[in-house]
Amino acid sequence: MHSWTAPDIPSLPGHGHRIRLTDSSNGELVATGTETATLYVCGITPYDSTHLGHANTYLAFDLLVRAWRDAGREVNYVQNVTDIDDPLLERATATGVDWRALAAEQTDLYRADMAALRVVPPTSFVSAVQTIPLVVRAVEQLLDSGAAYRVTEPDEDGAGVGDVYADIAADPSFATEVAMDDAQKAAAFAERGGDPERPGKRQRLDPLLWRMARPGEPSWDGASLGEGRPGWHIECACIAQDYLGIPMEVQGGGSDLIFPHHACGESHLRMLTGEPAPVGIRAHGGMVAYAGSKMSKSLGNLVLVSQLTASGVDPMAVRLVMLGHHYRTDWEYTGAQLEHATERLARWRRAMHADHGPDATGLLEQVRRALADDLDAPAAIAAVDAWVADGGAPVSADQGPALAARVVDALLGIAV
Repeated sequence: MHSWTAPDIPSLPGHGHRIRLTDSSNGELVATGTETATLYVCGITPYDSTHLGHANTYLAFDLLVRAWRDAGREVNYVQNVTDIDDPLLERATATGVDWRALAAEQTDLYRADMAALRVVPPTSFVSAVQTIPLVVRAVEQLLDSGAAYRVTEPDEDGAGVGDVYADIAADPSFATEVAMDDAQKAAAFAERGGDPERPGKRQRLDPLLWRMARPGEPSWDGASLGEGRPGWHIECACIAQDYLGIPMEVQGGGSDLIFPHHACGESHLRMLTGEPAPVGIRAHGGMVAYAGSKMSKSLGNLVLVSQLTASGVDPMAVRLVMLGHHYRTDWEYTGAQLEHATERLARWRRAMHADHGPDATGLLEQVRRALADDLDAPAAIAAVDAWVADGGAPVSADQGPALAARVVDALLGIAV
């Protein structure tokens, strides 16, 4: 599956620093490695356009990729597209559009949004549908090992005998990295795609691995599993294992994926590979709200990247809005933030297109250190603002304004 056109990233003198990230499981800062970096970020379910909540997540890991590359690391970055899932099928039915056409349309729009925001594309952009053979083999393996089972009772619609579930009792480490009690896990599981009340399950939190074919739903050849389609979590586990290898250095996404999605995927990988720690660092971005509530397709309180840019808003101003918040924080979007970011972008462009300006050598080091410290984009922006306001002795454009422009382009992704 093709991704999108990569932005041109200017070179910078020297090298960046070793990056430290906060691990979501314990809140501790952990140093990333020095060899080839491996990163898996959960992608979109393509049934609606890219809103700022989506973009905020992908921008956070774009900063990580840029900082890693600036530090001299090769990066193997994988992102999936969940192009077969219940929300996609439900939206297709509600709108009278073929689910494949809807997925293709929305994935194309996502690509355009990411290109407009100058997000570095992943090394591999992987469709869940194209990896169904991987899932079939994995589920067969889990069944053979006793880490999965088939339900023998129908679901509430009278179907689903033979659906395959992971047996979380087979994984003593299941969700031990998640800071939730049992009640919180149960609530999150029910809210985020789980089926805790499904008849025939051994444990309420057992996640679906393979859904047997239902009338009117798309299905695929599951070999010994029978006709059906994959569960959500096993798709990402298989893609990560096949395209990155295990253990992966960083698994990323929004904080709403910590449980059950990432916990279940990590459990699947333990059962499939025997690796007790398949994920090195768990990194998660905050949620973005609008009009008092977290942006949500169900609530309809979305601020869409494509609508902002279609109305004439500079994508770099949109990017600056998001960079103004630390990636791990929850925040609420307002129009005033966009106005402020637009004014900031204009100030930066005036200063960085001048014939002379302050020396930007120190700015480069400040931005590098800010990003090395848990991707602290607000600190990096503050450093740029200080450089723009600096009344110090002017130097040549190469050492001053032109270097500053390269810094914000290469490290912050802001084209001036």
